[in-house]
Amino acid sequence: MGLLDSVIGALGQGQTGGGQGDLLGALSGLLAQSGGIGGLAGLVDKFHQGGLGDIVNSWVGTGQNLPISADQLTHVLGSGTIGQLAEQLGMGHGDVAAQLSQILPHVVDKLTPGGQVPAPAPDGGLGGLGDLGNLLGGLLKK
Repeated sequence: MGLLDSVIGALGQGQTGGGQGDLLGALSGLLAQSGGIGGLAGLVDKFHQGGLGDIVNSWVGTGQNLPISADQLTHVLGSGTIGQLAEQLGMGHGDVAAQLSQILPHVVDKLTPGGQVPAPAPDGGLGGLGDLGNLLGGLLKK
């Protein structure tokens, strides 16, 4: 189990019946180094390729996070990816995109506390991020 999986698992504990805990779990799979979009670095690359580098850079950087709409997120990740998440979660496509557009900026921001995308760990985890449980603990309470 990688570091992000551990953090997402800790965030999902205490949640009842789905919701953001399930969405965070699905996000963990999406950000997985193997089989996903190539980890956090892959996600950042997708945003740059999709013309939304300024948005993702605001999440990675130490300043204020720029918002993203559900439509912009679907454009960058692709409707197939959003559709897979929707199917996995038993939610509608639009609901997943809307919720993900609210939580993803916070997750990326907390995964890059120094304003840099961390290098992947040799085991495929995110590596070098310290105690993410404390950093991300407040996300589900917002």
